[in-house]
Formats: sequence, C-alpha cells, structure tokens
Amino acid sequence: MQESILVKPPRVRESPAQLECKVKQIIQTGVRGGAGNLVICEIVMMHINEEVLNDKGQINHFKMDQVARLGGDWYSRASKGLFEVPKPLTSLGIGVDRIPEPIRFSKILTGNDLGLLGNVENLPLNDEIIAFAKREDVKKLLDTLSDDAENLTIAVHLAAHHLEKGNVSEAWLLLLSHHKNN
Repeated sequence: MQESILVKPPRVRESPAQLECKVKQIIQTGVRGGAGNLVICEIVMMHINEEVLNDKGQINHFKMDQVARLGGDWYSRASKGLFEVPKPLTSLGIGVDRIPEPIRFSKILTGNDLGLLGNVENLPLNDEIIAFAKREDVKKLLDTLSDDAENLTIAVHLAAHHLEKGNVSEAWLLLLSHHKNN
C-alpha cells in the first residue's frame, strides 16, 4: 500500500499507473448472477511509473503489461497472451486476508501472486509442509541461507513468485515450510 495524496484510500504501489479518484455515481447493473456496479469517478490525480513510458513520454503498453479480464477463468496479458486463474468450484478461496502477514506483506510477491495464493480453498496441512520441506531441492534452498534470515525470505519469495507456472500448491508449501519455522 502507498498513501494517496488527495483521497483517503491507499494506492497499490506496484501498479504502473495509479489513479486517485472521487466517486461521482454508482449504477447497479442488476441483481442476478453476473450483475455488478458501474462506478463513475472523477480522476483527481494520476501517478505513472516512468519505467512504462517510451522515449516520447507516452505509455508503452507492453512495458505496462496490462491484464484484461475475459470470461470464466481466463485473463490476458499485453506481453504474454492468455493465462488462466482457476476458480474453486465448491467454495470461495481463503482470500488475501487469511494469507499470513509475512507472506501478504512480501516485497517480492505481486498482487497477482497474492490473488492466486488467496484463491486456494484450504492451506496445506502440517504433514504436507513437513514432507515438502524434506525434499532435497527444498532443503538445499532453505539450508543455503539458513544463517541469513532476510536473504532466505527473499530467496523463498522469489522462488514462490513463479506462480505463473501454475503450481500454486507448491508455492504455498514452499512459503509455509519457510515461514512456519520463522
């Protein structure tokens, strides 16, 4: 989170474009499944990360790498094409609020990563975490920096950051095998 300048709600620091807005009108589009709200706002301040601008000071959409919402479980990224974020079929995910704080406030994991992590129906069980931590590759990662807690956390979060490969369960196991011991 990053403090806004002209409005109360905070901004998302990692977002390449941040708009501070005042709500002017909310229009309900229905009450049945799939309905939502149309929120009309006045932009009172805009923040653009210079890293997404081209040499003419215009937004380079490939650098910004915007995400578009499609139907069902599908999304699209400007630089990578389609990707899927599966939804649990029987219940809602745990939500971002139930992600343990050291993971939720990571300086490495992105908002998209946290969304994927919060989309699981249940956290792994202790037995699963213990078994995962005994894997040779995981032991090597955890043991390599065992004397340097800060860099170990960074290494674990960087390894878990590769959620786009689609293995959210393994990311959870890695994160929890580190954070349950710290």
